[in-house]
Amino acid sequence: MHTVTTVTAPPVPAAAKPQGCTNLQLRQLTRRVSQRYDAQMAQIGLKTTQYSLLSYVVKLGPIRPADLAQAMAMEPSTLTRNLKPLIAAGWVELAPGADGRSRLVRATPAGQDKRAQAQRLWKQAQVSLNETLGLERVQALHSLIQESLALLAQSHPETEAGADDV
Repeated sequence: MHTVTTVTAPPVPAAAKPQGCTNLQLRQLTRRVSQRYDAQMAQIGLKTTQYSLLSYVVKLGPIRPADLAQAMAMEPSTLTRNLKPLIAAGWVELAPGADGRSRLVRATPAGQDKRAQAQRLWKQAQVSLNETLGLERVQALHSLIQESLALLAQSHPETEAGADDV
């Protein structure tokens, strides 16, 4: 006669629910990370937002302002406002376009030099962050962010229009 013994696994505890506000925690993280990049950019008189804009102009220019705004997922009026300090500094210029009414945004040689300086400092900020957090954690964070962005885009594609990194 065979005796059958049934073994049951212990109950799996329910997954812990996230504690606190996700938005607040993400904002705290992005502020801390941004502070590191801001400190590097400040050494050459740029804000991180200006570096991003200058990078887009260098990579995509000469480009119509409307196309640049679209590429950056930015309102045209916001783009115009953000271009003003870069134009005043001589890093970006508005040049004539294909016809008398159109304009093109392009980086000046000084703007291209400024971006090259900024890229070196940006890399230093990234290396510092990698050392502080550890490469494995940074890679996991990147994966989690990309997966989350993809899921959010699927659930609300009309609000997720974004631009790729430059």
